[in-house]
This record gives sequence, structure tokens and C-alpha cells, in this order.
Amino acid sequence: MLYRYLVRPWLFWLSRKDPEIAHEWVMRRLIWLNQQPALMRHLESWNKVGDGQLGKTVFGMHFPNPLGLAAGFDKNAVAGPALAALGFGFLEVGTVTRHQQFGNPRPRIFRLPKDQALINRMGFNNDGIDEMARRLSSLMMRVKIPIGVSLGKSKITPVDSAFEEYLYLLERLYWFGQYFVVNVSSPNTPGLRSLQDKNPLSLLLHLLLKKRDELSKDKGFRPKSILVKVAPDLEWPALDELLEVCSCLKVDGLIAVNTTVQRAGLRTSIDEAGGLSGRPLFQRAAAVVRWIKKRLPQTPVIGVGGISTPDEARYMLDQGADLIQIFTSLIYQGPLLVRKINKALARTAR
Repeated sequence: MLYRYLVRPWLFWLSRKDPEIAHEWVMRRLIWLNQQPALMRHLESWNKVGDGQLGKTVFGMHFPNPLGLAAGFDKNAVAGPALAALGFGFLEVGTVTRHQQFGNPRPRIFRLPKDQALINRMGFNNDGIDEMARRLSSLMMRVKIPIGVSLGKSKITPVDSAFEEYLYLLERLYWFGQYFVVNVSSPNTPGLRSLQDKNPLSLLLHLLLKKRDELSKDKGFRPKSILVKVAPDLEWPALDELLEVCSCLKVDGLIAVNTTVQRAGLRTSIDEAGGLSGRPLFQRAAAVVRWIKKRLPQTPVIGVGGISTPDEARYMLDQGADLIQIFTSLIYQGPLLVRKINKALARTAR
């Protein structure tokens, strides 16, 4: 109630000309919270729900609960301890690129309150691989839940050189992340989605999985999981081609879905380029999860896209998602949504 009637209206007013200002304000508070161990212990204790019954093993890793934070919120891995204290079962940082990027011109985020949605065309703004490696090495000692890393292509990298960049990212960050996401589905980097096509995707994944196995063998460790994040805009035959590639190469899992370029059904009239996230994406995301699990029932799937309520979280899991993620709904409902969803899932798990 406090967030809905006081904090959110103030944040939305503060950032009425550029919604990114609100996100920057929140990130500064989370970074401050990182330095308050007593307060974080209190938050972690209050937000922990389920007495262990929500825990599950996916990708060979233990997740204390199935609700994670999607990539894009903590692009530079600066707020991990504070975010973990909110009750998430895992975090996904990035998307990180080899080169530091400032992204597209601002404003590049647009709120659609009537639709509980966002349009963004951020353009993979991030501090680059060197800063990400430094911060993740520190987070390993401070965050007890799994951390995934989303990998992307720099805007200045030609598409035909993208394979080299993804390999470099994986090698530099391999010892710091628990799983890695091949992001070839963002609509905001020119040419990126062409890497979802069968031939380039086959080669890219073959090279990444080979590199992963080499890195693990050198240290005698179990290979870490590599996931592919898919776009919601693929037609079913194109999605089947992608799934065939992932199945043949034994990819560890998929994330369904990224943002969409579609605008059908919006209550808000808006003409802005970028990827749409939030509630309008939910039904499509759930349908893609259901489609994947029918074809690859043994392949773990993280369901993400428009989850805004405990009922929607449960529905996504019922469609076959092994884990779920949220992002946009945090903006409209606030951080207590994490505890609310986990408490509801714990009740149905009894």
C-alpha cells in the first residue's frame, strides 16, 4: 500500500520526462542497502518464506525458491546482496557486452500504466566485461543464491564477428556465474535476432558448449549451464527450428521470453520503437513455455514475461516452467511482490 499510494506516485512524477531516472534512484538505494548488513539480515529474514518447501534443483543447482529477477534490472551487478535480501531465489545480471556501452539516446524507457507495461530500447547499456568480472568476483562471497549472467553482442561488433565476442564473454566470466544466458533475442541491437536463425545459432551454440566443456575439464568442475533466451515474436515453425538446434546440441535450458515488438491489444496509444514488457506479454509468454515443454519435456525452462500476480506465477509454473522471473511488475507493484508471490506458492506447495 505504501509503495502503491506514496512511493510509486512520487517516483513516477520525479521521472515523468524520463522513466530511467526512477530506476537510477532505486539502484542508488539498493547500493546503499548493500552496505547495511544488519538491515539486510532483517530484510532477508522477513522476506524468507516457505520453510524450505519452495526449494528445487534445476540445471544441477539448488534454488531456494523458483522466483528470480530477470536480466536488465541489475545490468552491472551492483545490487546483488540487496536484491537477494528481497527474497528472490536467484538473480540474473546483465546483459553484459565486451565493450562498455552507453546505449541508445534517452529517453529510452516509456511507461504504459494503463497496460502495466513498459517499452524499452535501452540498447544493452552496461559498463563492459572488465567491470562485470570485477563485481561478480566480489558477489560470489556475498550472495548465497544462484547468479546467472546474460551475454550479448556489442553494437559495434559486426554480426559476423559475434561468435568471437560471445566466446570471450563466456571465458572471462565462467568462474563467476552459476549459469549463462545467450541473449540473441533482444530487439534493440541491430542484427542480433538474426542469430536465432538455424545455421548461425547452431554454430554459436556449438562453439559456446565446446568452450564451456574445455573450461570445466581444465579445472575438473561440472560444466556450468548454458541457456538460450528466445523471442516471443517467432512463428511456431521458426521456434521449432530453434528448439531442434537446442535439442541436438543438448543446450541446458531455455528462457521464454524476451520483450516483444508487437503492440496488439494495448490500451495505451503509443508510437515508440523498442521491446514491450509487462502484462500484455503474459499470455504469449505462457503459450511459448507450454509449446517448448510439449516438444522438449526434459529441458528446463525459465518462464518470464508479464507475471504480475501470484496466480499468474502459479499458472506459468503449471504450463511447465521450472523457474520464473519478474521485472516490469516490480515497477508497478513494488518489492513486496516478491514475498507475496512466494507466500502464495508456499501455500499451494503444502
